Amino acid sequence: TRIVEELERGVRPWLKPWNAEHAAGRITRPLRHTGEAYRGINILTLWMSAELNGYACPFWLTFQQAKELGGHVRKGEHGSPVVYASTFKVKDAGKKTEANDDGHDIDRDIPFLKEYTVFNAEQCDGLPPHFTALAELPRETLPRIERADRFFQNTRAVIRHSGNRAYYAITGDYVQMPPFETFRDAESHAATLAHELTHWTRHPSRLDRDLGRKTWGDEGYAMEELVAELGSAFLCADLQLTPEVRDDHASYIDSWLKVLKHDKRAIVTAASLATKAIDYLHHLQPSTPPE
Repeated sequence: TRIVEELERGVRPWLKPWNAEHAAGRITRPLRHTGEAYRGINILTLWMSAELNGYACPFWLTFQQAKELGGHVRKGEHGSPVVYASTFKVKDAGKKTEANDDGHDIDRDIPFLKEYTVFNAEQCDGLPPHFTALAELPRETLPRIERADRFFQNTRAVIRHSGNRAYYAITGDYVQMPPFETFRDAESHAATLAHELTHWTRHPSRLDRDLGRKTWGDEGYAMEELVAELGSAFLCADLQLTPEVRDDHASYIDSWLKVLKHDKRAIVTAASLATKAIDYLHHLQPSTPPE
């Protein structure tokens, strides 16, 4: 259902402006703990589980398999369903018995489908290193944008780099970013970080911006995302950056339209709040004017 909804909005939900690379391969089917690739519907279900939860690792294990490998599934982690299809043989009784030309009974293959639960290797601790090893970085790394790096560093925001999702966690008050090297270009990294740092300004200890966001996708959520979108655009202009449009930007369009149609002044409010957010980030910079 989610894939259909994303595609109806013109968004390919499996694409991001970054590409987290696991040592097992840049793009791969989900893998069993043995390295064997999953087949059929399990490919799609595990791909979606990885997308929804931000897993970059392609390996999936049962609770018992993780234990046998010397590791364990972390407490509180939720697994993902996969199915196993096979057959078992039975001999029919009575009239249903099948016989060959010699009159001997023939075993019949009865198909069955069994569901069980697996966990991504990123949900486990203590596994052998190859389950979580990342690919070696290419020798030719992306050129960094010094003025953008300096600006972001001066905010003194806690910025963590790992995984394959970008977000701001208000409860822990930190920004999570994929590694710089996994973005397609430095401008996309800067635009994404600018977006998340605009969210960072909403914390009660800063601008205390509360737009009524309660759940993912509600009107308050859409309004906050619109503020972050505009904030990113404003800051990129200030830093003289021209990043490509992020693939997931279009996914917010429908929710923004609902907000703007409901209140035509909302765009004015969003632009004002975005400006205040970027002003706040600028005020965190040293007093020496930038070049």
